[in-house]
This record gives sequence, structure tokens and C-alpha cells, in this order.
Amino acid sequence: MSLAMIVLVVVFILIFLLRMPISLGMIAAGTFYFITNGTDLGSVANHIMNTYYSNYVIIAVPLFIFTANVMNSGKVTEMVFKFASGLANGRRGALGHVNVLASLIFSGMTGSAIADASGLGKMEIDAMKKSGYDDAFSCSITAASATIGPIFPPSIPLVMYAMLSGTSVGALFLGGMIPALLVSIGLMIYVSVMSKVRNYPREAKISKKDFLRFTLEALPAIMTPVILLLGIYTGIMTPTEAGAVAAIYAILVAFLAYKAMSWKELMNVIRDTVKDTGSVSLMVGAAAVISYIVAREQIATDLGALVLQFTDNKYVFLLLVNIIILILGMFIDTSTIQLVFVPIMIPMAVAFGIDLVHFGLVVTLNMMIGLSTPPFGMLLFITAGISNTPLKDVMREIKWPIIAMLVVLVVITFVPEIVLFLPKLFGMM
Repeated sequence: MSLAMIVLVVVFILIFLLRMPISLGMIAAGTFYFITNGTDLGSVANHIMNTYYSNYVIIAVPLFIFTANVMNSGKVTEMVFKFASGLANGRRGALGHVNVLASLIFSGMTGSAIADASGLGKMEIDAMKKSGYDDAFSCSITAASATIGPIFPPSIPLVMYAMLSGTSVGALFLGGMIPALLVSIGLMIYVSVMSKVRNYPREAKISKKDFLRFTLEALPAIMTPVILLLGIYTGIMTPTEAGAVAAIYAILVAFLAYKAMSWKELMNVIRDTVKDTGSVSLMVGAAAVISYIVAREQIATDLGALVLQFTDNKYVFLLLVNIIILILGMFIDTSTIQLVFVPIMIPMAVAFGIDLVHFGLVVTLNMMIGLSTPPFGMLLFITAGISNTPLKDVMREIKWPIIAMLVVLVVITFVPEIVLFLPKLFGMM
């Protein structure tokens, strides 16, 4: 390891221990590396700006963030919740099933686990608590179901992965559909079992007339992913253009269909979007610095050679990747994992002959599980916070949903066709 690399590692660890923002820590560590190495900082900045911020795909990220913020208004989430209630009509533990179904539907509008848990999640948890469900169970299924958002299209993490790997956004979106459905089924099996064991209530059945009314009321919101995905897969729009259309459509739905937003609220949404985009952009820029250093030091090549000394089996490599990301996910934010560690793994995946669409979905699902994994799973903190439930109770309850999601992760890891079937069927590969 070079002196400059040692300096980088030491500075990064110090900043991590001081609890500074991780993006600033990466920039500071990278700066000390370049100073120690005698590298011109201006040329590095120019290279990174040209490489990343002229990337057309990344423009889709703020557009999807804006759409998520608009769709997270109370009226839209209420319509989605009612429609999902009709789908779960009268089953034992119905509100647990509604929780999963609503997250699956809502994911097609936001692509964000945080948006799901903080917006729709509050409504779901409040309804479940009023109906007699355990607080910890309500929080754990809400946290787990929120992970569906970044797997089912559209997905902000998949757009970021496409930027990092050069993979087709459309292929990744299609590849995420079946894994998202499998996660939903796994969580609904968990709900069914726990509902019988704990004798959770049956909700009143909804008449066909009421269900039709709920469907018609929810239709404008539900059409968001339909318009977006049809635009991409018919070739009418690029994913970035589809993001812009979805953003405009979200405004029309909020203002005209549901009358759920005022001009003042729209300005608040724009302000929040700018803040979120700034945070993401800073993280992307910081990760670009580290990625530049990784490439310069040939760390990915050296790690690939090291792994190949132990195994030449791609499934053993995927197993190692899953274990590493699961461990990282317990302690590190998913954006850091995606922007710092995944770019190191991508060349190794290529060397093993792994399809990058398959690899992207395996990595993304793994990272989303990390959002619900103790001790630092962000979704656990969000759901516990909005429901005033002790965090330790939520952490104790989340183990079974995590097991259900891990089963799906193992299945898609070792059966790639589950991910690749739809992209191949639609000619995206």
C-alpha cells in the first residue's frame, strides 16, 4: 500500500470516528491522498465533473425524487391505502397484507424506501395499532415492505447503479419486477403465519361497489408507473425523459385529480427536492473521488486477482459479495455501499462472467435488506420514531421479515433467470 493510500485510510477512519458526514469524510480523505501524491487537484476535479456530471442518466435521480415527494402527499397515500385494503378484502391479518400490497403499489410511484416508510408507513402503522396489532409487528412489516420500493420500478438505486455500471436502466427496471413480487409474497406469508399464531383480527369485507369506488379514486395515482414504464419500453422516452413526464404527471394528479396540494406546498416539495438532490450529488461527487483513487491504485484488479486465487466459481463469488454487503449494511448507509464498494465489485463481476443486470438486482436487494437490519437500519429508526415504539422491540420483531427477504435474495442469486427473464422477453438484453 502506497504512503498516499495509508494517509487516505487513516484520515477516513479518523473522520468516521469523529462522526462527520460520510461524504465530507470521503472528500477530505481523497484530498489528503492527492496532496500526499503530489497530484493536481484541478485536473482530478475536471476529470470527475466530465465523467459523472455530464452523465445523462443521473439527471433522472432528482426527477424521481421530486415525483416521490409529490406522491407522498396525504391524499395520494390515502387513495393507495384504500385500494390495497380492497385487494386484501377480509383476510385474517388483512391490514398486514394491505401494508405489503400498498408498498408494492406505492413503489411504482416513488422508487424510494424512505418515502414509503415515512409517508405511507405512518398511515399503515396507525391503522394497524387501532385494529389491535402489536406495535413492534406493525413497525417491522412496514420497514420490511418499504424495501420493495427500490426494487420494483422505478427505482432510484437502480438508476444510480445504471450510472455506475453502464447497464440499461430499462433492463434493470424489468429485472426488478419478479424479485419485488417474490419479496411481497414472502412478507405476506410471514403476515399470514403471524396472524394465525397471534390471532390478529379480520377486517370487515369491502363490497364490490366500494372496491370499484376505491379503484377509480386510486386510478390516477396508479397510472403513474404505467405511463412511466410504457414510455420507456415502447421507446417513446428515455428513462430520464420518463422521469420528467412522471414529475409533471405527479403535479397534475396532486393538483387536479386529488386537489391535495397548494402552491405553498409545491414550493415546500421543490425545496425538499433540492435538499435531497444536493445531498445525493455531494455523495456521488465524494464517491467519484474514491472511485478515481481505487482505479488509479488498481485496487479492483488486485482484489479480483486475490479472489480468483481462492475460487473461479461465480456463485461462490456472489455468495462472498452477499455476505460482505450484508455485514456492511448493518453498519454503513446504503448510499455509501453503492457508491464506494459496488464500483469495486463491478469489474470483478465482469471477470467472473456475471450479467450486470443480475448482479445489480442482487446487490440492490441486499442493500435494501440492510435498511432493515440492526443495529443501524434506517427504516427501523423511521418506523420506531413515527409510531413511538421502543426501537429494541422493533429490532426483535424484524428478524422474521429479514429471513423472508434473505430467502428471496438466495433464490435470485443462484437462479439468475428469475431476474433476466423479463429483460430478455422484452428484448432489453
